[in-house]
Amino acid sequence: MDFKDIPGLHHIKNHLQAALSHSRTPHAQLFVGKPGHGTLATATAFAKQLITNGLSGDALTKAEISCNRFSHPDMHFVYPVNTSELVSNSKPLSQDFSSYWLSFLNHQIFEELQDWYKKVAIDKKQGIINVKEAAEIGKQLSLKSYGGNAKVMIIWYAEKLHHSAANKLLKLIEEPPDNTYLILISEHPEDILLTIRSRCQTLEFPPFSEEAIAEYLVENLHLSIEEASQVASQTDGDLGKAIKRVSHQTDDSKFEAYFIAWVRYAFMAKKQKSAVKDLMQWANQLGTENREAQIRFIDYCLYFFRQALLHNYKAESLVYMKTYDENFKFANFAKFINGNNLVHINNALQEASYHINRNANGKLVFTDLSLQLTRFIHQ
Repeated sequence: MDFKDIPGLHHIKNHLQAALSHSRTPHAQLFVGKPGHGTLATATAFAKQLITNGLSGDALTKAEISCNRFSHPDMHFVYPVNTSELVSNSKPLSQDFSSYWLSFLNHQIFEELQDWYKKVAIDKKQGIINVKEAAEIGKQLSLKSYGGNAKVMIIWYAEKLHHSAANKLLKLIEEPPDNTYLILISEHPEDILLTIRSRCQTLEFPPFSEEAIAEYLVENLHLSIEEASQVASQTDGDLGKAIKRVSHQTDDSKFEAYFIAWVRYAFMAKKQKSAVKDLMQWANQLGTENREAQIRFIDYCLYFFRQALLHNYKAESLVYMKTYDENFKFANFAKFINGNNLVHINNALQEASYHINRNANGKLVFTDLSLQLTRFIHQ
């Protein structure tokens, strides 16, 4: 992976390269953003530059080849895992899933945590980075560099560090071995131990521009300019979502079905008592989804409501929502979303996401959310 393989993000690339050329690269960095915003891809590309910096001739060629394959001995990865039918270890570490991770990097590097969970058959569980993994990080980084140059540890979804693992990692961040770099990647940095966050230089990754996504789709997935532009306009700056939309692998259709059922029951609940029972059943069903899916559904709802508001306020040029259900009239629904109720709806959704992120019971959270929506939707 090279910077040229990542569309856009010029200010981030320039910042990283300038720091490297002036020997000012911090030993601990925190890349903040969604996977679809290029955090993992940028981390691997920069790790390659750190490892190959100053090399020449055959040594440079060999290092570049192994870095491109994500197999260089000085390029290390840690990521959330859990027990799986794919590995025999009852207390698995990242290295137990290394072959699956290599495949993920080669084919799904812009995709989400839930895609990784599905790949390693733990999509009904919660991935974690445990204290044993933290000890393994210390062991790997204490070894002498294979290529005589930098060693890089990339920790994907650092918010999944268990508290005991985070505390163990803290000392390594404070006193790293010479020429050793840690790149932590996080979508929710507020969940990372404050003492770790404060010792990292933070880089915020914005969504990709529509132009950057369209360019990537044309060059890599061979779409026409018209097709690529249409897909790019519907993915809210998320390249991973754009790639999946091209191959029809998004969860949008499932989330849309949940959403449409939800708002229909909420509309009917004011006049039909039976609709309240339907809302309870809906909350129970959504409560059976794993936590990552529940959070992504809430994000989808936030996007759906924002698009409805823009449509209601005649900002059609900013409306990219296209529903799969032909019987659902988006324009009619949008009339009910306005400045008076959207603030309350957004606050309720964000509060629900906060509680689910902290292991609240999903059925109770969505039951409460449903009752709130019934009240707000009629304002």
